[in-house]
Parts: sequence; structure tokens; C-alpha cells
Amino acid sequence: MNCRRVVALHAAGSLRGALTEIGQTFEKSSQLKVQAKFGASGLLRDEIAAGAKAEVFASANMEHPQALATANKSGPAVLFARNKLCALVRPGLAVTSATLLDRMLDPEVKLGTSTPRADPSGDYAFEAFRKAEAMRPNARSALEKKALQLAGGAASAAPPVGRNAYGWHLSEDRADIFLAYCTAARDAQKENPGLQMIALPDALAVSADYGLTVMADASPGAYRFALFILSSEGQRILASYGFSAPNLPE
Repeated sequence: MNCRRVVALHAAGSLRGALTEIGQTFEKSSQLKVQAKFGASGLLRDEIAAGAKAEVFASANMEHPQALATANKSGPAVLFARNKLCALVRPGLAVTSATLLDRMLDPEVKLGTSTPRADPSGDYAFEAFRKAEAMRPNARSALEKKALQLAGGAASAAPPVGRNAYGWHLSEDRADIFLAYCTAARDAQKENPGLQMIALPDALAVSADYGLTVMADASPGAYRFALFILSSEGQRILASYGFSAPNLPE
């Protein structure tokens, strides 16, 4: 009978691949098992604040774990990974970094984002819209009005099991351009090599800081797992999935 102590992990969906591998590696060197729930960070934070059983929370932003820490529900929030925002573009649509803003503003182009507040990816997309205002008057309001908040919300359509959500929305013709994490865009390209992954121009670039916190009533094993994520081995795995790993030795 397997009686290993379970560490309850709540983590951003964009971390599924990396933290699954990190969890499996951790399990091999401990008498612990990692039980993960992945989803939109804002929704997970709300669940934890309402009493859901979680010991380690890995968020796609710093705000949500810091909110739990401020409420004395967890320890400090620690930066453990960084990501960037990219544009995932359907096959056949001519887009470059230089023309991306023009294409996003084009009334004929469907622009997809995740849901702000529920999913940090949506917040980062709207931050890019704010930056667009400095490049083009009224761009911010135009982009906010036309953005289709397709993913990350409590009522968002869910892709088939195993499918990348952003690539799936493009394949279903719900969007022509989807602003998503670069790591997620890379995963979508693996499913469909015809999809284009376009870097945001410097003036629109948005960096995503990922925060980690351990709940106030967590077990010692949960702290061990959090430290493993921050270790050189955990950081190396994050880097292999395309994340910038701030604690990885140079």
C-alpha cells in the first residue's frame, strides 16, 4: 500500500508541464507525492481564500500569492520564474512584430485574450493594450473593446483534454490572433506547426513574474517541495520548458 504523504499543489495552468515534471522528480527523491490542481491563478487564489485545501500555490503573477500572504493565509510570496507575452497567430495571416499592432487594431481581425483578474495572462494582455496607447492614440480603448476574453474565466469554453487552449481557439476560428504566454504559444506550435509565434515589439513587451507561496498550515513536506522548485534542479526544469528561471546559476 502506498502511504506516502501528499503535498497539495495549486498552480497556474501555464506551469502544467514544468511542475508535473518537477513534481515527478521530487517524488523520486522523497517519500512524498505531489497532487496538483492546475487552472487560472485568480480562480485558484479565490478557491484557496475560501478554504480549499492547498499547501503550495504557484501563480502566474506575484499579486495573487501576495494577497494570500497579506491575509495571513500563507508565508511570503517568492519570485520563482518569469515568462513573456507573445502573439499566437493563425496560419495564413501575415503578421510581423512590426505590424502586430496594426493587425490587432484591424476590425476584421479577431483578437483573443484570457480573462483579466481570473487569469493573469489576460491582465498582461491588457497591460500591452495600455502600452499601445503611447504608440497610437485611442489604441487602448479600441483593443480593450474588441478583445475576446476566451480563456481562463469560470465560464470559458474548455478545450478537449490534452489540447492547448489557445491553439484550440484559433483552430475553432474564435480568434485570428491570441495574446498568450510565450511558453504556451510554443506548446501550441508543437500541436500545430502552422501556427505563428510572434514576439511583441519592445514598446508593447510585457514580462510575467511568477510567484510561489506556502500556506500557513502547510506540512513540512510542502516546504520541502517549494524549496525543490527553487533549487537548481527545479529551476533547470523550468528553463527547459521556456521559462526564465531567476534562481538558476549562471
